[in-house]
Amino acid sequence: MTVTWHDGKPFTAADVVFTWEYAADPATAAVTSGTYKELARVEKLDSHAVRVVFKKPTPFWAEAFCGPTGQILPRHVFESFQGGKSREAPANLKPVGTGPYRIVDFRPGDVVRAELNPAYHVPNRPFFDTLEMKGGGDAVSAARAVIQTGEFDYAWNMQVEDEILVRMEQGGKGEVQFVYGPYLEFVMCNQSDPWKEVDGERSSPRLTHPFLTDPAVRSALNLLVDRASIQEEIYGRLGRTTANFLNVPPRFRSGNTRWEFSIEKANQILDAANWQRGPDGVRAKDGKRLRMVFQTSINAPRQKTQAIVKQACAKAGIEVELKSIVASVFFGSDPANWDTFPHFGTDVQMYTTTMDHPDPQRLMNQFTSWEIASKENK
Repeated sequence: MTVTWHDGKPFTAADVVFTWEYAADPATAAVTSGTYKELARVEKLDSHAVRVVFKKPTPFWAEAFCGPTGQILPRHVFESFQGGKSREAPANLKPVGTGPYRIVDFRPGDVVRAELNPAYHVPNRPFFDTLEMKGGGDAVSAARAVIQTGEFDYAWNMQVEDEILVRMEQGGKGEVQFVYGPYLEFVMCNQSDPWKEVDGERSSPRLTHPFLTDPAVRSALNLLVDRASIQEEIYGRLGRTTANFLNVPPRFRSGNTRWEFSIEKANQILDAANWQRGPDGVRAKDGKRLRMVFQTSINAPRQKTQAIVKQACAKAGIEVELKSIVASVFFGSDPANWDTFPHFGTDVQMYTTTMDHPDPQRLMNQFTSWEIASKENK
């Protein structure tokens, strides 16, 4: 069976080799560049065969070329945009692939429309003539469009309070289905300083954070997240509490960790570390005040979680300013916008991440120094 790109051009081994060359080029600034760093070389053997050579044993070897984080690029579409011109490629907004649907309309933050690919290489697939994915808006509206009105067939990973979903299900046209998996809502502490600039860059790896590098402060913060209230009052049946960042597969989940909510213990830890309360109740040490900006995307569960954390922190002498950003901006990739989560322009931030593979290396790589988003690596 011959596989062709959506524009009718043949798919060949040259596209696979090119994908590696394109993504591994530092000037391209591909988000998958970390994946391709594990490859020593990709060799074309014939028109439809390649040899992939890794630098070391790699259990998740297919990640570079398939799955959620790696796809093959059509060389004839992207070859003139390799390197510094990668952001200018028209196919960034109107992809050319080999899949069952071809994109006919893409409006960022709004809608993606696709139609059946008549040249798809798998017989009798796909099953629907058209596909429409709606973005933007808010999570509650998305849930309502599926559960109550039936305007859409499916909504995924919604950040909506469970009590609202239960009300929608009563007499509605849809239902909520869920499984407990690798998705994790977490708070990240900035180890760099977001309030100082080096060569026009905030949160530079060259500047350490004034107080979040202190283990005592991070230990106190860990005690000030009321996971039980967040789970019971906001997420309900949709979530479970955990003390671990790595939770699945079970063999990788530590059984030695426990979470605890204790304002009293947080105060004891900060007292012992000589973080003293000032006249306004905010702790300080060596001229550094425990004042933080806490950012996340706009949706009700996250704003309620922020409020719970802020309230507890205040009782421990930590002042927290809350910042909420439109999701399309927060999860965007604009290199000039400091409100995106990769820029990390605040002290702490919260969002959901997931583990795409049964081996946890790529998930945990985000805590390694070479994965830090910076001006140097674009």
